[in-house]
Amino acid sequence: MTAVQRRTEVSADPGAAGSAIRAVILALLAVDGVITAVVGALLLPSYLGAVPFPISALVTGLVNAVLVWAAMYWTASNRLAALPLLTWLATVAIMTLGGPGGDVVFGGPGVMEYSVLLFLALGASPPGWLLWRRARPAS
Repeated sequence: MTAVQRRTEVSADPGAAGSAIRAVILALLAVDGVITAVVGALLLPSYLGAVPFPISALVTGLVNAVLVWAAMYWTASNRLAALPLLTWLATVAIMTLGGPGGDVVFGGPGVMEYSVLLFLALGASPPGWLLWRRARPAS
């Protein structure tokens, strides 16, 4: 008879695999924050007929809230749970700088001059509220 060999090795620290998966998922959520900022900013100058209709700012806020909520599931730390929001804010800050040839992402005539303020307010408020609610001590 032949001896049966194990195909996988048993780790001495069973939490090591869990922490590695946790780190990978938090990193992917941070990358999702960057993707959300870029897509939301590029879709911000949408129009409904002749009227600016920046629905992507609201959708971005909801997506950011979902990303932060998912990060809150994977970590007990509010700092790590805020990682998708922080990468989103950093990406928006980078996009406010002028690009090559003076190109800008935010701006435009009329109401769109304040698009970056609208984008920041609607994009950061829902996840900020989630983080604030979690950090508030229970009474």
